[in-house]
Amino acid sequence: MRVLLDTDVVLDLIMAREPFAIAAGELFDLSEQGVFEANVSALTPLNIFYIARKAKSAPDLRQAVEQLVQSVNVCPLDYAILAAAFTLPFSDYEDAGQHCCATASSLDAIVTRNTRDYKNATLPVFGPTEFLNKLKSQQS
Repeated sequence: MRVLLDTDVVLDLIMAREPFAIAAGELFDLSEQGVFEANVSALTPLNIFYIARKAKSAPDLRQAVEQLVQSVNVCPLDYAILAAAFTLPFSDYEDAGQHCCATASSLDAIVTRNTRDYKNATLPVFGPTEFLNKLKSQQS
């Protein structure tokens, strides 16, 4: 299964936001084990750096973002995706952009803690724990 991890899930791991970091860490572990393919939009590493810059030192943050882009696939972000995001019935443009990145890359689902922000998604949307449970049930 090829999945887009929303920025909030990645931030949970990088910033060790409790109690969410545990599920985020499990997701990244399972991705590294090849259980599923983790993807992020090209916007996510930039968002991470911008959001986390006051909470982490620059060297630590650079290392975390570098590790991120080495451990996941990065979905391209171009004019067509940005323009398509304006046409979606989403209240948040960034979420619409994430969705368009996922659909343009033919991904199977989106994992986010803000599932209600994706109520108009055309892809399946899971919370991190919900997706972990789905993966565990498939492995049984």
